[in-house]
Amino acid sequence: MDLLPVVIFLQSILAATWRMATPILYAAVGEIFSERAGVLNIGLEGVMLIGAFAGYSVAYESGNLILGLLAAIASGILSGLIFSFFTITVKANQIVVGAAYNMIGMGITGVLYRVFYAESGRALSLKTFAPIEIPFLSQIPFLGEVLFKHNIMVYATLLLVPLATFVLYKTAFGLSIRSVGEHPKAADTVGINVNRTRYFAVIIATTLAAIGGAFLVLAYADQFVEGIVTGRGFIALAVVVFGGWSPWGAMGASLLFGIFYALQLRLQAMGNIMIPYQFLQALPYVVTVLVLIGLTKRRVQAPKALGVPYK
Repeated sequence: MDLLPVVIFLQSILAATWRMATPILYAAVGEIFSERAGVLNIGLEGVMLIGAFAGYSVAYESGNLILGLLAAIASGILSGLIFSFFTITVKANQIVVGAAYNMIGMGITGVLYRVFYAESGRALSLKTFAPIEIPFLSQIPFLGEVLFKHNIMVYATLLLVPLATFVLYKTAFGLSIRSVGEHPKAADTVGINVNRTRYFAVIIATTLAAIGGAFLVLAYADQFVEGIVTGRGFIALAVVVFGGWSPWGAMGASLLFGIFYALQLRLQAMGNIMIPYQFLQALPYVVTVLVLIGLTKRRVQAPKALGVPYK
């Protein structure tokens, strides 16, 4: 039996898994900071969309990918300030504000895209971040293609996860975040500014989510389309819970969903699979639902003050 086609098929899926997991991982790690501080942001989908459009429009008009990434970061900071104002200062319901932000993100990016690009008749594609082949390691059979031929935004997740872990568990700032998410009154008693800490945590979350959205246009696809995030923000919320509010857990969960994203794309590309493409497209979301159902059967401890405004 010739195993070469099987090996090539497996290699292609694993090579795409890390790329598929990257935008989810950025958003999930950011959301861990927010939820650890007691603020639930279900508006990640809208934040990622705004970040994607900001990154695309600036990169397209300037021809500079770095400027596009900086624009996405700026949009994430602005999103964090807006979300924090309503949920922390005004103390509005976090679920309602998050849902509204998703609708705003979908609406405003769709309108701006149609106004400035959809009817322009111009070529809409841009040059994305190129893959960087690690010398020698990229030549390793099988593993070289899987692990050592990605772009800079994919490789950056190798720094993101340990850095987030260090900040959360080895710094005073991380201790403050976890304190205001578990017992904000006690944190306030010892001099920690609860609202200010939550502001910073939310801004970190929305900034990383916007970077995840920008990845889709600057390092994956080469143009913006309406709804390009396609539910990754909601999957990131599931990843946070599935990973136990831990950056390393989020990385493992993101790679799991990345496998199913890669698998459904590969199966669609084959063309001779007798499975409706609609089912293949729904595969990552079906897995999300199954994972959430599975979580109900095991005890996962959320931050005690999650979703509760501090007065």
